[in-house]
Amino acid sequence: MPAVFVHGNPETAAVWDLLIAELEAAGAAPADLIRLSPPGFGAPLPDGFGATVREYRDWLIGELTRFSEPVDLVGHDWGGGHVLNAVMSRPELVRSWVSDTIGVYDPEYVWHELAQRWQTPGAGEADVAARFGAPLERRIATLVERGMGQAVAERVAQGQNEAMGRAVIALYTSATRPVMTELGRDLENAARRPGLLVLATEDHVVGTVEQRRRGARRAGARVEVLDGLGHWWMTHDPRRGAEVLTRFWASLDQG
Repeated sequence: MPAVFVHGNPETAAVWDLLIAELEAAGAAPADLIRLSPPGFGAPLPDGFGATVREYRDWLIGELTRFSEPVDLVGHDWGGGHVLNAVMSRPELVRSWVSDTIGVYDPEYVWHELAQRWQTPGAGEADVAARFGAPLERRIATLVERGMGQAVAERVAQGQNEAMGRAVIALYTSATRPVMTELGRDLENAARRPGLLVLATEDHVVGTVEQRRRGARRAGARVEVLDGLGHWWMTHDPRRGAEVLTRFWASLDQG
């Protein structure tokens, strides 16, 4: 059964490196661990692709249709949003789904300060120009300051560029309130497939604990708490993250 991983912002597929290594060490076949890079985030940003939240949903649906069987889909940050948007629309394409981002669909969710800056004309463009146009060492330091593990930050920063900056602005401006709440009206559709919320207690950008738990209840998802871990939990305790995933997938096999 393929396990497909989708990352978010401002990341490349390297954000999964340590977690994938732990899954392989636990016995997963490397060929069954597949990473998909959203356009602009470690993959080219095609001409005509507007990088809106709905276009990323359609991109992921298109990628999932290429598989010969339903997959176990895992998303982090915006990747977790893309996962939920795809599953709400086309649940038959997955056997199961995992997300750490379900709180953003809650009607009471408020975008974090940096997201609000990216959604502000002028200020957003200036920020991404400075952020992704900075020297490599500065880009690494910025990721570490925001909570990413050093080893992974060194790999992710190498993929940050001007195209990622354009994608960031387009994506966030397409997701201002009440867009995410409107998309979340279909959250119950996700319950048509087994789901799992990864709840890192120190992740403060994807909604409060209660907002995330409310979303999980609506989506019929189980909850795994990663106590003490933050937004980039897979870079700080990849073994615990791998244990959570393998336990979830094993329960599906038993069911």
